[in-house]
Amino acid sequence: MTVRYRISAAIALLLMVSSGAFPPAVAQEKLVAPETNPPGDIPDNQVFVTYTSPDGFALKVPEGWSRIEIDHGVRFFDKYDELVASLGAASAAPTASSAKAHEIPDLKTAGHAVKVTAVKDVKLAAGPAVRISYVSNSAPNPVTNKQVRLEHEHFILFKDGRTLTLDLAAPAGADNVDQWQLISNSLQWR
Repeated sequence: MTVRYRISAAIALLLMVSSGAFPPAVAQEKLVAPETNPPGDIPDNQVFVTYTSPDGFALKVPEGWSRIEIDHGVRFFDKYDELVASLGAASAAPTASSAKAHEIPDLKTAGHAVKVTAVKDVKLAAGPAVRISYVSNSAPNPVTNKQVRLEHEHFILFKDGRTLTLDLAAPAGADNVDQWQLISNSLQWR
């Protein structure tokens, strides 16, 4: 009986639409195309919240991302997007030259198929920094063993014998320029 009612209701609805019982605008409405964001593209309407670390820094991070506290820092992530901020010690401020000698070999050793594309001294709101742009493979997915090519912006800041390193990563081709600029310029020493 229920099946007959559903079929009868569907036929009645079809007859009403075809006979003009509904206004033409309802019958002619087209489906809206689904939003298409490439994997890793942080939406332009993403809300950011301030994270204050007990280690002495603060920065804005995308609301809703997962967070894991790490040794002297924090890691935020969502799918293949990642943001890692950590503190270290140094006797002098890093430069593009010193990063080529020390930081880049460490990135290549720790990463997967790392290829550096640029190293330069930059100015962030928190002060002078070194920016290392590079690409790498993601860690293999534990279930599928699949890897994704990632783009990184890696910043190193210095203050009073401490370094603050910020690594931003997303799948290659994601348009996160504005969001990464917002995050990197939100860094503050505490």
